[in-house]
Amino acid sequence: MGEQTTIPTADGSFSAYLARPAGTPTAAVVVIQEIFGVNAVMREITDGLAAQGFLAVCPDLFWRIEPGIELTDQSEADWQRAFSLFNAFDSDTGVKDIAATISSIRKDPGSQGKVGAVGFCLGGLLSYLTATRTDADASVSYYGVGIDGRLAEADKITHPLLMHIAEEDGFVSKEAQRQIISALQGKGLVEIHTYPGCDHGFARTGGQHYDAAATALAGQRTLDFFRKHLG
Repeated sequence: MGEQTTIPTADGSFSAYLARPAGTPTAAVVVIQEIFGVNAVMREITDGLAAQGFLAVCPDLFWRIEPGIELTDQSEADWQRAFSLFNAFDSDTGVKDIAATISSIRKDPGSQGKVGAVGFCLGGLLSYLTATRTDADASVSYYGVGIDGRLAEADKITHPLLMHIAEEDGFVSKEAQRQIISALQGKGLVEIHTYPGCDHGFARTGGQHYDAAATALAGQRTLDFFRKHLG
């Protein structure tokens, strides 16, 4: 069971869900939310990383719009609200809030110094930008939306980045996927995996496009990646 913590910034403070492992953490990981806010799925992922030995924290990145957003993908009303939040959200400011979260978790008494990040959907874009703009030691992007429009930043990647791309992603076209893979696969710090037959959100427990096998495979690759680069 996690706890609430507070992340300070120059513009004020915001909340984050924090999960601690049973023993001494091997490293810290920032979990970057989807468009549904810090909901049960994000808390489950955060708890799961803590169970694997990481100090895990999921910041409320919608706090500048409305704090405490917690939606699901189970109703049309929640989808509409989620898309309105996505459209109102400033990704550049969001990355600054992620950087503040990284800085804060490094100072936690349980921190061992190294910090990774993993993001999903909107968070998948933000984890890519975390790799290009912050001092995170390793980043993981699940089906990030809009990365193809930010490829000019690829040369700024200075720490390892792992990418999970759903080949049938309804929010990331085949052409966008091609551009992303073409621009990034030759970079030594970037590892890319694609998932045939999988749609956007394949790792969202209970979601319409949830794929247990792909989730397990991507999850193991993510754990191996973090253990290699954060250990």
